[in-house]
Amino acid sequence: MLPSQAFINISFFQPQFFLMTGIPGLEAAHGWISIPFSSMYAVALTGNCLILLAVKRTHTLHQPMYYFLSMLALSDVGLSLSTLPSTLAVLWFDYRFIDFHACLLQMFFLHFFSVVESSVLLAMSFDRFVAISSPLRYASVLSNNVITRIGVAIMTRATLSLLPLPFLLKRLNYCPGKILLSHSFCFHADVMKLACADITVNILYGLFVVLSTVGIDSLFIVMSYSLILHTVMGLASPRERVRTLNTCVSHIFAVLVFYIPVVGVSMIHRFGKHLPHIVHALVAYVYLVVPPVLNPIIYSVKSKPIRGAMFRVLSGKCQG
Repeated sequence: MLPSQAFINISFFQPQFFLMTGIPGLEAAHGWISIPFSSMYAVALTGNCLILLAVKRTHTLHQPMYYFLSMLALSDVGLSLSTLPSTLAVLWFDYRFIDFHACLLQMFFLHFFSVVESSVLLAMSFDRFVAISSPLRYASVLSNNVITRIGVAIMTRATLSLLPLPFLLKRLNYCPGKILLSHSFCFHADVMKLACADITVNILYGLFVVLSTVGIDSLFIVMSYSLILHTVMGLASPRERVRTLNTCVSHIFAVLVFYIPVVGVSMIHRFGKHLPHIVHALVAYVYLVVPPVLNPIIYSVKSKPIRGAMFRVLSGKCQG
């Protein structure tokens, strides 16, 4: 091993790997903790894949609302697969090493699918607004061509927003002795703190990405529901108001399930440095693991067509 003085002449250093962290303070119980984590990943992947198959095989679900739901399920599958290998490697086998470039790749896809999910939730709020405010024009406004363009725009926006992040991290000079991550996966905010260099550009660009994606999306979602409420309150019948608002319940729950953990992670990374490490870890896991688990449950419980189509997939039947 090189003596500490040998590092003085190194002008630029990048580690070959980082060390991931499981649940701080509960390392001895990782084997038991892996059981609920494995179960949640299984539920997330199974539930979202069922939704994708249900929409694909059921022609009556070939509608804008369910196309957007398929996009949400696809982003949840991607988000789950982004963290599953490294998280279960730490919990099952106590394998904590992750290659530097593999870390950057994981970080890109983790944030990519988060931005995609936020964008899809915005598209779904627009879908609800059009369906409620202009039901007669719904099919013409949200045609298959328009939905395809929205999907391409979502992917393009996420790619262009996040592509600079790995290169901004790769240009940094890292400290030879600082290779310990705070999680069992790679966050941009976590990795950049290991650098022995000025990270102002990374901080500013990271803030720009958050504000220009999740920030703007949440603002437009609130605006959409303000317009939806204005339209609903104009309906004469109270029963009609309740029936109309009930079509938005699943989406509202999905928005809350996604954005509350996002706000929690952002606040803790910026203002919660004094909090125990286990709090940082648990909030991050809630942000990445819980939404993909709950979204299929929410939509299967609240949407009778989705629930029926999922049962038909499980029973091997297909509706023409």
